[in-house]
Amino acid sequence: MAILTDPILTDEEELYWLALRLVPGLGTRRSAILLERFHTPQAIFRASASELENAGLPGALARSVASGCSFEDAAGQQQLMRESGAQLIPISDPRYPEPLRKIFDPPPVLFARGDVALLTSICLGVVGTRHPTPYGIAAAERLSGDLARAGLTITSGMARGIDTAAHKACLAAGGATIAVLGNGVDIVYPSENKKLAAEIVAKGLIVSEFPMAAIAFPQNFPIRNRIISGLGCGLLVVEGAQYSGSSITARLAIDQGREVFAVPGNITSKMSWGPNLLIKQGAKLIQDWNDVVVDLPQPAQRRLIDEGRQRIMSQGLGEAAETSGNRSASEVAGQNIPGPQGLAARRVLERLKVDAAIQLDTLVDSMEETSASEIMAALFELEMLGLVRQQPGRNFVKVW
Repeated sequence: MAILTDPILTDEEELYWLALRLVPGLGTRRSAILLERFHTPQAIFRASASELENAGLPGALARSVASGCSFEDAAGQQQLMRESGAQLIPISDPRYPEPLRKIFDPPPVLFARGDVALLTSICLGVVGTRHPTPYGIAAAERLSGDLARAGLTITSGMARGIDTAAHKACLAAGGATIAVLGNGVDIVYPSENKKLAAEIVAKGLIVSEFPMAAIAFPQNFPIRNRIISGLGCGLLVVEGAQYSGSSITARLAIDQGREVFAVPGNITSKMSWGPNLLIKQGAKLIQDWNDVVVDLPQPAQRRLIDEGRQRIMSQGLGEAAETSGNRSASEVAGQNIPGPQGLAARRVLERLKVDAAIQLDTLVDSMEETSASEIMAALFELEMLGLVRQQPGRNFVKVW
């Protein structure tokens, strides 16, 4: 759909977009057809019923649009948005996420609360069952936290179980997360996630295509799942039954051309049927965060690397490297990682070689003065800095 991006909306433009969203029976596909034909909501509402019929609308629906009957509801929505601090992001807005704009049926508008800039970040969906096992919770927390530290924005649905675990781990790691709701952004569902929702609004972003005050009807959740997968460059499935919502989201991700990743599980647990079946069908088996990153699309990988380098420069590592004389970049960076982590990183760099890989267990055994967890954390940091590369079999080499 060829839609030109416009600057941030005026109040009047916002009202027209809201009115378009609230026309009963219009839907995303018909909205897209009208926007393709008329370009703006204002032009749509100025068209006559016959012009709208010529654009493909049924007669009754064309008359409903031409009558402007949805503007009263739109004004009420605008008031609710002001009261809750929500923003409207129409598909014409430059802040509207480009990956979502390219799916088959992108929502014409998104309601958002929080840091709207996250919509243009590199996103990865994490989904799973509402009734996870302890293993599933542990896997979701570890992977979401590690991927957030790697620079990815974790998107999920703020549902009970895996979704909640992913959001919490991401926030605990100081990362960015987006919650995609099946109700209005001013409604918290489930209610026990009220504190989590407030934290996501403060540090991340909550979005929905459903209007303000919309209730969480069961039929809304399969609809919102296409946004969870559509926002990102990939989807990670942790646990779920064979015909679960997470399996539906995985099929949507495949249809959208996204990479699908799955955490393998116990074959005797029904919560493992979904991800295990996805792996049999070609999804990438995931054991750690690096398994995800190495299979992301090349543009996403390059952007992660560039943003990681910018973080390094902001911490002063780049400046130190420029003034290091004949010392290698890895030596300089290792000496400038602050705190205990820096000491562990320097010790790891001293033992790693450029021309020969060292297996993780061998590295741990050779560093009796440093704990295994410190070594793993140091390797993670050094990989993010581009100073160490992991090879198959958990073998590590120093980057030249």
